[in-house]
Amino acid sequence: MKGGMEARAERAARTRQVLLLWVFLGVSGAGAEPLRYFVAEETERGTFLANLANDLRLGAGELAARGSRIVSDQNTGFLLLNPLTGDLLLGEKLDREELCGPTEPCVLPFQVLLEKPFQIFRAELWVRDINDHSPVFLEREILLKILESTTPGAAFLLERAQDSDVGTNNLRNYTISANTYFHINVHNRGEGNLYPELVLDRVLDREELPELSLTLTALDGGSPPRSGTALVRILVVDINDNAPAFVQPLYSVQVPENSPVGSLVAAVTARDLDAGSNGEIVYSFFYATERILKTFQINPTSGSLHLKTELNYEEMQNYTLTIQAQDGGGLSGKCTVVVQVTDINDNAPELLLSSLMTSVAENSAETIVAVFRIRDKDSGNNAKMACSIQDDLPFLLKPSVENFYTLVTRRPLDRETTPEYNITITVTDMGSPRLKTQHNITLLVSDINDNAPAFTQTSYSLFIPENNSPALHMGSVSATDRDAGANAQVTYSLLQPQDPSLPLDSLVSINADNGHLFALRALDFEALQAFEFLVGATDRGSPALSSQALVRVQVLDANDNAPFVLYPLQNGSAPCTELVPRAAEPGYLVSKVVAVDSDSGQNAWLSYQLLKATEPGLFSVWAHNGEVRTARLLSERDAAKHRLLLLVKDNGEPPLSASVTLHVLLVDGFSQPYLPLPEVAAEAAQADLLTVYLVIALASVSSLFLFSVLVFIVVRLCRRGRAGLVGGCSVPEAQFPGHLVDVSGTGTLSQSYQYEVCLKGGSGTTSEFKFLKPIISNVQFQSTGREVEEYPAFQSDLGF
Repeated sequence: MKGGMEARAERAARTRQVLLLWVFLGVSGAGAEPLRYFVAEETERGTFLANLANDLRLGAGELAARGSRIVSDQNTGFLLLNPLTGDLLLGEKLDREELCGPTEPCVLPFQVLLEKPFQIFRAELWVRDINDHSPVFLEREILLKILESTTPGAAFLLERAQDSDVGTNNLRNYTISANTYFHINVHNRGEGNLYPELVLDRVLDREELPELSLTLTALDGGSPPRSGTALVRILVVDINDNAPAFVQPLYSVQVPENSPVGSLVAAVTARDLDAGSNGEIVYSFFYATERILKTFQINPTSGSLHLKTELNYEEMQNYTLTIQAQDGGGLSGKCTVVVQVTDINDNAPELLLSSLMTSVAENSAETIVAVFRIRDKDSGNNAKMACSIQDDLPFLLKPSVENFYTLVTRRPLDRETTPEYNITITVTDMGSPRLKTQHNITLLVSDINDNAPAFTQTSYSLFIPENNSPALHMGSVSATDRDAGANAQVTYSLLQPQDPSLPLDSLVSINADNGHLFALRALDFEALQAFEFLVGATDRGSPALSSQALVRVQVLDANDNAPFVLYPLQNGSAPCTELVPRAAEPGYLVSKVVAVDSDSGQNAWLSYQLLKATEPGLFSVWAHNGEVRTARLLSERDAAKHRLLLLVKDNGEPPLSASVTLHVLLVDGFSQPYLPLPEVAAEAAQADLLTVYLVIALASVSSLFLFSVLVFIVVRLCRRGRAGLVGGCSVPEAQFPGHLVDVSGTGTLSQSYQYEVCLKGGSGTTSEFKFLKPIISNVQFQSTGREVEEYPAFQSDLGF
């Protein structure tokens, strides 16, 4: 029945806790009352305690999504959390006496930590005691010496039993076996300590009863109760008038926890009025606990109390000792010594990491790097702490509840500026002297693709000689990426040219891995002097970033084109003959050789040279402009026909050249008939028959026209019956106007002339045209580049 009542009480308490939880869940977990869960000690591992997801009002799977975990100061896995279901399970079998000792209640605080976003919920696990320990007497046999003269009612303090359980399961009563001489009184000296006292009921007689043995039983309050026993042997001794008496029944001292071993704690003094051996006093502990016997020692003669081992305030703050003074006759007196341990600042602060990230992505917003808790086992000001990091770091410490701190980024990090941070967390207490603890954290900044590849130059200029071999390495482009890993791996490519007519794919290729540029075919400077295109550099990040640069390719000219002569023409037809009057002065411009070179620069610089002449020294060539001039005055002894062989040479390396032949005919005047050169007579005979037909047709039409004119004039003259004119033309100008006859240079004449025609009549049977003078006397050779020269007018008679 009693067990059922306790179970119902526990369920009621659990229900109250859950109801309180629903009230406080609307507030931040940092400021709400802690969640409380109860478990009995020795409960089996894996026992279900509660569902945290329901208690925290979180949805299914939210604990897992937010990175939940259980953290505590004990750093033991006494609790297990299933983040998928939210079930809180017991991680191991608990022993309340080992965890909390005599402290009641036994509370194990823990925290529920959610990382995304950061949030802390406080909680407690209350470990309930079960009656798993029986009372134990340190001494199985208790020896008492009582004078036979002791009066009834005298009380004798006995050793108390030890029970590790607490609460109702702790020591509750003492009993003594049935007898007619003694009974038991139980005294509570505070702090739940019960001491048995043996009270004499009737006078003892040594002669009748020299020794008496009784059984002392200690009972706890468990259900069912447990017990422990000890044997009490009572020796009845002869009369010893005076028992030792302490000067003070209670001694209270304070001892710093850093007192050295062997230092004096207290000195107790007892007096005995008897003499001899009955007055000799021996000091000893009266049924001390094992802890007391390990910590203190007493001088049996002087009563001085010394430290046997070091004190630790964090483990035990107070000791209560019972010291007995016994004389030689077996009588004794007792006193109590209360030792209070005072705290000193002998414990440095501790830093307990709950969560730590070893790397943080750059450019991330405020990110939690670490979650930790600080504590100090000291008390008072010695337990007050301050936490800090270096000032020059982009991090911030944010305090939370229960001495929890979060280390967060103050601003987005840049891996390219600082790839790694060494953070030192310093925890300092407020004691004197101050103690501190430092914890180092190495944080790596992981890379994201936030930097596009950058070319070493915005534009590249490459110079390639023409007529290069295919697959020639033209040059390289290079781009670097400040990112790391795949984000820094650069791939090169050719971009579409701005000029769509440029066949870039057939001209250039690029190595995608190293940016080397290659010419796919031989380049021709005369066809393509220069071209431009864009190259791209793309990284392998996600998303990929890219940049581009301009490449200018300049084709360098090679001397691969010989000079080409434009004038005089060298096409295999009838050669062009230059006419030079014999009256020409020295320096007279005979002709000008016109040549071009498809190359450029010095490869196109032309020079002219006279290689061979019919009469050396008569003609000269200007080296830079190709003008052929007379070198001296012409004479009658000079041959009429001359053949000049000229060389046109460029300035390339090696130089290329072309030769040209120039024919020169010396004439006395332009009325001298054109004489073909002997060497070209054969060529003229082989001229195309079409030219002959054209000349014949032209001569026929001209003859017919002249004949018609003659007939017309004769008819007109006959009608008028006038006499023939003698010595000249006397026809009136109005009736016979002067006609201009145009003789084109369709025959051997190389120029066109216009003549005034006058018909002469008379009694003779012949008639003739008189060519009086040419109308145009100036002839200019523009096609050959010859300067304008004036020739004197001349007369020529032509008879039919």
